[in-house]
Amino acid sequence: MVLRPHPRFSLVFHRRSILVALALLALLSAAMITSACVGQTYISPADVWRTLRGDQTPYGLVVNQLRVPRIVLGGLVGAALGLAGALVQTVTRNPLASPDVIGVGHGAAAATVLALATGAVAAPSAMPLVSVAGGLGAAALVYVLAWRHGMRPSRFVLTGVGVGVALSAVVQLYLTDSELDAAEQARLWLTGSLNGRGWEQAGPLAVVLGLALPALVWAARAARPLGLDPDTAAALGLRVDRARLGLTALGVVLAAAATGAAGPIGFVALTAPQLARRLTRTPRLPLICSALTGALVLVSADLVARTLVPPLEIPVGALTSLVGGPCLLYLLGRRR
Repeated sequence: MVLRPHPRFSLVFHRRSILVALALLALLSAAMITSACVGQTYISPADVWRTLRGDQTPYGLVVNQLRVPRIVLGGLVGAALGLAGALVQTVTRNPLASPDVIGVGHGAAAATVLALATGAVAAPSAMPLVSVAGGLGAAALVYVLAWRHGMRPSRFVLTGVGVGVALSAVVQLYLTDSELDAAEQARLWLTGSLNGRGWEQAGPLAVVLGLALPALVWAARAARPLGLDPDTAAALGLRVDRARLGLTALGVVLAAAATGAAGPIGFVALTAPQLARRLTRTPRLPLICSALTGALVLVSADLVARTLVPPLEIPVGALTSLVGGPCLLYLLGRRR
């Protein structure tokens, strides 16, 4: 299905992708409602709705300050990671690539741990900015080191793996030598968790996603020829290196913002685009379905992590890594 709002501008939609997006949106809504109701205290959907509407109920603290902000943040983080993974995998043409692979998460972790260990940043509200800056710096370093008269996706991925390993060593070194309180605070952040986070983290991430919408429209158009080989894409009029740089920068910004909001949450950016592609059966990675799949995966994983072993709460990053490991092995087994 093709829409032409302007003679020089057109959008292509696959009917199956639209149906899958609607189904994912319905599942995401159901997961959010279930997460708002289920916990140490069960709250009926009617009471949740009355509380959100502003009626006087005994569940105001639980719903408005604990559960709903956490659910909204989980949806935003999952959507940002799903989009970031789809963009990076489009650039590299590799389903095993993700922002974690190219060092974004490691850069954010290294910057945060260094700030905590050295006391350079004392305000907790500044930590998301530090992690975003670290993720962007790591991605820029990978891009510069991988550039050799052009950008080859395989070199880009391998350089990201090397930089990520080096940054992981930096994190472990400072965790070993830092004070106990700073090391414990850093370890909690490194697990990736939505516990204790809410509107303060969700607001900036929502602004980033809103500002990225025009760029995502361009990315959807540029990703179509970029999925072909570079010579064919160039013959279609696409400036391949510029398109790769733009898609990579957009994916890195989204992944860094998500990491700054909730910490490094692994495998969501890796698995969400591949799940969306298998559901839609499209030749290229669908951005909207990738975002919805990432949001659904993270909200559902946080619900399980919060209720699996009550009253303890498992960090959602640990649960996604536990589930994402077999998914990675499955992708490795399918590749020749």
